[in-house]
Amino acid sequence: MHSKRYCAAWPVAAALVATVLALPSQAAPLTLDEALRLSEDNAPSLTAQAAKLEAANSAAIPAGELPDPKLLLGVQNYPIGGPDRWSIDQDFMTMQMVGVMQEVPNRDKRRARIEVAEAAVDRATAERRVERLNVRQATALAWISSYSVERKQALFQDFFRENRLLADAVRAQIAGGRAQAADAVTPRQEAALLDEQEDELIRLRAQARAALRRWIGPAADEPLAGNLPEWPINVAGYSHKLPHHPALTAFVPMTREAQAKVHEAVAEKKSDWSWELDYQRRGREFGDMMSVQLSFDLPLFPGSRQNPKIAAKHAELNQLEAEREALTREHAQQLEDDLAEYQRLNRAVRRSQNSLLPLAKEKVALTMASYRAGKGDLAAVIAARRELIEARLKHIDFEEQRALTSARLYFTYGENHQ
Repeated sequence: MHSKRYCAAWPVAAALVATVLALPSQAAPLTLDEALRLSEDNAPSLTAQAAKLEAANSAAIPAGELPDPKLLLGVQNYPIGGPDRWSIDQDFMTMQMVGVMQEVPNRDKRRARIEVAEAAVDRATAERRVERLNVRQATALAWISSYSVERKQALFQDFFRENRLLADAVRAQIAGGRAQAADAVTPRQEAALLDEQEDELIRLRAQARAALRRWIGPAADEPLAGNLPEWPINVAGYSHKLPHHPALTAFVPMTREAQAKVHEAVAEKKSDWSWELDYQRRGREFGDMMSVQLSFDLPLFPGSRQNPKIAAKHAELNQLEAEREALTREHAQQLEDDLAEYQRLNRAVRRSQNSLLPLAKEKVALTMASYRAGKGDLAAVIAARRELIEARLKHIDFEEQRALTSARLYFTYGENHQ
């Protein structure tokens, strides 16, 4: 009896489970840490760098190996005249030959090829590290921009509410005979200007989300959560970390690769050689034969062959060293600019929070009190309100710019050197 009851309950339970599974899952908020994690899983450029590293590792395996041997087949001393012409086994000199030949590049050349391959692996590893930095940094910048524009959008709820309160106050003033009827238009004009600013924020939000979507995919459409990051910025110590900038450390394997190519070009001056072993079969009445042969390259004209190649590889090495120096100076300038900008923005955020915002709020309160008392005009109230709105939006701008600057510094000099 109970078993029948249980059997009847199974379809109900299955239906409940199916219903729960069919419900749309609630989207998890997108924090900065989650965005950074997703970027490493979704960025196609990192997938490309991983494939490049795999290719370099695979190419390094045969780098120092000898070339494949060659199978030789042929007929030697085949007669085309005389009584035995066109016969393959009548003339005692005619031989059917099978052999094997192995080319042997000189030892220095093979060693240089191994060095080139190993340096290529290290270069691919360094380039992947640089790309990972670029992806994480770009993701953080996009998340910060998205978060900041949405903070601004949230302020507009307060702005519109305050605008409605102003409109009520203006109507009260007009009804009391302390304001002109034309003043009733002013709050509506202010509301239209707020709508215009909000439209601009909608555009900026779409652009910021598109930038974030580039790095993390569809998850960029999820609601954001958390606060602006507060990374520790070592203003005094970052200058010492400049030589360890990922883009500069990538020049170490690049330089090794260029030096190995110079060694390979120099090795061209030394002879390569090859050996050959042949078995020659003749007619039944003649004995078979075997041959051994060695051959050597003769680099007799280095002035027009090997030396120009060596000079070209030296020039490429010099080019690489000059590019590294140029990039070092560029990053040194960028570091000084970012540090100076970060310090300026720190001061700007403190000034805005401790001085400009409180003063703007006080000015609005005073002008509004004067207007309600009939001692001030509406234009002064509107001007003070515009100043407060701009001060609140500018405060978010300062915090955003400081977070963006700290992101550039942290991912370049902080995260990789803890």
